[in-house]
Amino acid sequence: MAEVQQTQVIPAPFIQAAAEQYLPQLASAVGGIKGLDVSKLYGPEFVAGPSQLQQQAEQLATGLGGYQPYLQAAQAATGPQAYQAYMSPYQQSVMEETLKQYDIQAQKGLPVLAAQAIQQGAYGGGREGVQRAEYQTQSDLNRALLQANLLQQGYGQAQQQAQQNYLNQLNLGQNVQNLLGSQISGLATLGAQQQAQRQAEISAQQQLAYEQAYQPLKAAQIYGAGIQPLISGYPGQTQVTQTPSPTALQTALGAASTLAGIYRAFNPTQAPAPVINIGGKVQ
Repeated sequence: MAEVQQTQVIPAPFIQAAAEQYLPQLASAVGGIKGLDVSKLYGPEFVAGPSQLQQQAEQLATGLGGYQPYLQAAQAATGPQAYQAYMSPYQQSVMEETLKQYDIQAQKGLPVLAAQAIQQGAYGGGREGVQRAEYQTQSDLNRALLQANLLQQGYGQAQQQAQQNYLNQLNLGQNVQNLLGSQISGLATLGAQQQAQRQAEISAQQQLAYEQAYQPLKAAQIYGAGIQPLISGYPGQTQVTQTPSPTALQTALGAASTLAGIYRAFNPTQAPAPVINIGGKVQ
């Protein structure tokens, strides 16, 4: 049978022991990662929902249309008939009393005309009649002008009040919007801060869960990174394997050949080195 000689370099025993410990650890870590449910690391539970203040802001946002009643009231204060709602309920009474007093004062002028006619010797004549007619006409004209002024004054005041009420309703509606908007903005800002804080806490929990899940693999990688330089930098041991194994005769012949070589090295000019046979006799 032909002999087969195999030479291999094997690592130092302590390196081989470390590798044998590392490989099962790495396999176990990789197996754990393959079976990991990633939804437990990246699920919706790791997203912070709206805070309580943000929810309050959303509820208040439904009231942004609260200006509508004020707008309707403002619209009611416009139009050609809008002033009527603002006319003074006492205007008619005031006007009637004013005209009554005017009539009384106007009647007091008639005796004066009669006295003048007597002094002039025209009492009961046509001249007196003309003067009375002119006086009454002017009095009626003044009375109508007074009445018109009273009506115009009441109308103007009613129009001003209607216009003022229109502006007041618009301002109230605007103020309601501004105040509500400021409240919503404040709640939204504080709510966003609370949400950010909560998200930071959830992210920290997510990071902790991630580190716990991948810790075995990271530990194995660190361990492998530590022994790799040793494997590549520490000299290995050479092991020679011969197949089939040498017999006792082959071993003895090998030893004899070695002794003969040593003898020739020390006696180059002498006779050929003796040959040692298997029985131990020199020939």
